[in-house]
Amino acid sequence: MAEQIDDFKTFSQVTDVRWYPRYHLAPPFGWCNDPNGMCYYNGQYHFFYQHYPYEPRWGPMHWGHAVSDDLAYWKHLPIALVPDKPYETGGGCFSGSAIEKDGKLWLMYTGHLSATPEEEAAIGYGHIEFQCLASSEDGIHFKKSEKNPVIEDIDVADKDVHINDIRDPKVWEHNGKYYAVVGSRTPDMAHGQILLFVSKDLTNSWRFKAISARSDGNLGGMWECPNFAEIDGQDVLVFSPMDLNTDDGTFYHDKAAGVLIGKLNYKTGIFKHGDFQYLDRGFDFYAPQVMQTPDGRTIMIGWLDMWNVEMHETQDGWAGQMTIPRELHIRDGKIFSTPAKELEKLRKWKPITFGNVVIDEPTTFDGVAGEACELVMTIDAARSKKFSIALRASDIEQTVLTYNANGKFTFDRTNSGLTIHEAANVREIPVEPQEKLKLHIFIDRSSVEVFINDGAEVISARIYPKRTSQKIIFTPEDELLVIDSLEYYKLDFGLPHPHIKETPVDLKAQFPFLK
Repeated sequence: MAEQIDDFKTFSQVTDVRWYPRYHLAPPFGWCNDPNGMCYYNGQYHFFYQHYPYEPRWGPMHWGHAVSDDLAYWKHLPIALVPDKPYETGGGCFSGSAIEKDGKLWLMYTGHLSATPEEEAAIGYGHIEFQCLASSEDGIHFKKSEKNPVIEDIDVADKDVHINDIRDPKVWEHNGKYYAVVGSRTPDMAHGQILLFVSKDLTNSWRFKAISARSDGNLGGMWECPNFAEIDGQDVLVFSPMDLNTDDGTFYHDKAAGVLIGKLNYKTGIFKHGDFQYLDRGFDFYAPQVMQTPDGRTIMIGWLDMWNVEMHETQDGWAGQMTIPRELHIRDGKIFSTPAKELEKLRKWKPITFGNVVIDEPTTFDGVAGEACELVMTIDAARSKKFSIALRASDIEQTVLTYNANGKFTFDRTNSGLTIHEAANVREIPVEPQEKLKLHIFIDRSSVEVFINDGAEVISARIYPKRTSQKIIFTPEDELLVIDSLEYYKLDFGLPHPHIKETPVDLKAQFPFLK
């Protein structure tokens, strides 16, 4: 089967690249969602992701796989995990993580078993989830452990845990032992929580340690995709809460992604922490994964999409993409997120730069336009009371960023192109007023990412404009817009473009053994 899966990557369903990203990771065909298994192994960065290769929709989950030497340029590898075991029937190989041990690359993931109607009637729930292992000698071809599943629902049957929702393990080593945080919820589904498990040898003998952290009632009924990392000397739990209450305006969506900063007590398994902080306040950001680089930085990549919204690229044979790699830092108890420095390698063309520009009417600059580019700006906010920047603009389309001196930053995609979600087109966030406003903007064919004031706030969003909508328009909304400095970079292709097919390939017919 390994040789057949090697050949599988050469087939493509993609029929148009109008929205296919130039430098954001995306599947070569089919569907993708959560990032999985980010790690550095044998001199390369490995990135796995939830993947359904047969069609551009969610289906039984496989693990797609890509590698990079530098976090800027990526290439696709064969599918790493295929749901072919009884404990993966129906749902597939759900999210998880990666770790190196004794020269092998190990994946720890969730096997999602969909219940039959008879089983659902008996247990009162539609699925069962197990934690599993797979290993590889070369980082490409993986063999599932004969000891799977290594953590079962019965292992927490006597705990305050909903035994059917236990998923997305993140594994790490500490002082000779292996630990894994796993997403979960309480039996009444009212509180999301994180479980901690421990093993002496990784491959078996996993035991429940503690309910490490739990919602206080205001942070959702299920916590997914946990990650644990040490950032700037502090313990950080990254996770994605579901079923959030959006009625009072605290949360923008019923799903989010953020962090808790605190300290994990390895003896008790309890994680003491402060308040929840957003990692991204945009429309489309979920299930981020983090990893440590060889030089000790913490890098994060998230899914640059959201559930239950229109993904127009499905008509072109693919669905879903990832954010750019971001570096995480903590300053005065607050999480900051900035573009990874490696992305500067994509700046293959001479930049356009200028400074000390005063604008009193809508203005464009020669060469400052495009569908795949980067803007680095400093605005004199003390003199620019209110202004807007229109991205991917034309006479009929634009994605508009607006700032006013009261500290309100607005992202408006109402007229950005094809509608994604009628109720999720304008996002207004608070920004601490400062004399200077720093903006770092990444534009790709169907996405925008905005980093505000060195990553104090971030907004990510998908957009679906026409290929011809490429203007960038700077507009003072109250007398003047004063630009202290601006750098514009056209960005290179960071991943191979899929081979275009006039009609989609019937992958199920090509690979009947993977039905």
